[in-house]
Order: sequence, then C-alpha cells, then structure tokens
Amino acid sequence: MTTFDPIKTRENPNILSAAHSLLVVDDDPMTCTRVKAYFEREGYCVRVAANGDEMWDCLRQHPTDVVLLDIGLPGRDGLELARELRAHNASIGLILVTGRNDDIDKIVGLESGADDYVTKPFNARELLARVKIVLRRLRPVSAAGVSGLQRKLGQWTLDLAQRKLTAANGHQEILTRGEFDLLAALARHLGTAVERERLMQQVFHRSWDPSDRTVDVLVARLREKMEKDPRHPELIVTVRGVGYLLADNAAS
Repeated sequence: MTTFDPIKTRENPNILSAAHSLLVVDDDPMTCTRVKAYFEREGYCVRVAANGDEMWDCLRQHPTDVVLLDIGLPGRDGLELARELRAHNASIGLILVTGRNDDIDKIVGLESGADDYVTKPFNARELLARVKIVLRRLRPVSAAGVSGLQRKLGQWTLDLAQRKLTAANGHQEILTRGEFDLLAALARHLGTAVERERLMQQVFHRSWDPSDRTVDVLVARLREKMEKDPRHPELIVTVRGVGYLLADNAAS
C-alpha cells in the first residue's frame, strides 16, 4: 500500500520567474526522452518516472505543477494512480495519456479526477497547449479581473476569484480544475442553456463531437457533489438536444 507522505508544492504558484515543473510518468523511455527534450526547450523543468513508486518518490522530493500520466503502466496502472493522486492532492495538474482512442479510457480517466487527456501518438505542440491550459487554471484570478466575484447557487456559493465552492454550512467542496471551470462556464450563463460544443471550447479549448462524453462526465461528477438527488437534478439541468443549464432558481 502506498504511504502518502506530503507532496512538495510551490509556496507561491504565481511566481512567474520560476520554471514550471512537469513530471512525465511513462514506462516507454523513448516517449519520456522526446517529451523531456521538447519541454526543456520550452523552458520547463522536466522529471521522468517509469512507474507509480518512482512517481511518488519524485512528488515527495520535488515541487510539481503538472503530472503527465500514462494509463497503460505496468503494475498499478495510470487510472489507479490518478485516483490515488487526486485523493491526496486536489490542486496538482493531471493529464492522462492513453495509447488507444478509447472513449472508455477517457471517461474513466476524467472520473478519476484528471484535468485533461491526450491520445498516443500525440503532437508535442498539442501536448504543450494542453499543459498551458492546465497551468492557467493553477493561477488564482485577480479580483480586479472578475466581474461578479461570487454566485449564489442554492445552498452553494461559487467564488470565481478564489476558485472555491462552499456550502451554506461552511463546508468547502473540493473540485478538480475541469469541474470548477465547467461550473464557472455554466454560472456565467445562469438560466441559459449552453451547448456542449461551447462548454468544450471554454473548458478544454478543443472541438466537440457527438461521441465525446467529456462534458457529460464532468456534469455527472458535479451533480454527485452538489445535488440533493443526483438522479433528479435541480441545479444542473439537461436540455435535450442542446446541452446543460444552471437553473436560475438555483440563485434563490
């Protein structure tokens, strides 16, 4: 069983002069070498690990911003490690890599708490774009840059500047970055149905196709955390043939 010693994190993630740190967890040396070389040329600090034990050793010793985690690892696979990592640290960036264009892998990966996913063989520039998107979510938004800092959603308060979701009793619900960004996108269009394609663009900056269930998975996770009865949602409502709507009566 893995012993969860503290993971090193940045004392101040907004220090722009510090090189962002990427941990590549993959048992393919060629992939590790290629990704490491490319990201180091882009100014990143890159470390590599071949399995879960090496991943945890590295996380305990070095501050890490984003983990690029291969699903098909020997022993404990990437999905199991993703669940462990997300349970232990809700703020670290997590991108899963799958060797198959398999929707099941992507869905289970997002359900495990991943922020995004890429499929092998991937383009290095596309991967860099994915990492940059996740890193942007790491930075708290300044109060001056947010219009309407807080949204009241039923018993919940959504703080867009601090990226927090708090219940009426003071309990702070932990959201992954993907979950928060999707909820924030819906909150910006309170009472209006938002298309899946638009949500996909706003949250993941990628196009949507009808077979892609990424948005649906994140909505299901939000309902489990926010709704009194996730099977009969009152806050995040499905608008058939369109997408999802954050009910305006949720603000009452």
